[in-house]
Amino acid sequence: MNRIMAVCGSGLGSSFMVEMNVNEILNELGVSGFEVSHNSLADATADQADIFITARDLEPSASHLPNLIVLDALFDKDELKAKLQEKLGC
Repeated sequence: MNRIMAVCGSGLGSSFMVEMNVNEILNELGVSGFEVSHNSLADATADQADIFITARDLEPSASHLPNLIVLDALFDKDELKAKLQEKLGC
């Protein structure tokens, strides 16, 4: 897996913030080789990333995306870090 995409309703604010948090966490963990991006849920397709991240309220609409990380609190870095570590096995 080498692509991670954060998705939100409009593909602007919250997904961009999650993208920045993912980059920060990957740096903290010393994990490299990942391309991190963001997009709107409507424009996200399964082939655009290996892991997708979205908010709990968008989970039903994101069921077409593989390897989905669903966040209960979108800007909780501790939750994001724990779920990324679990998904990445680090």
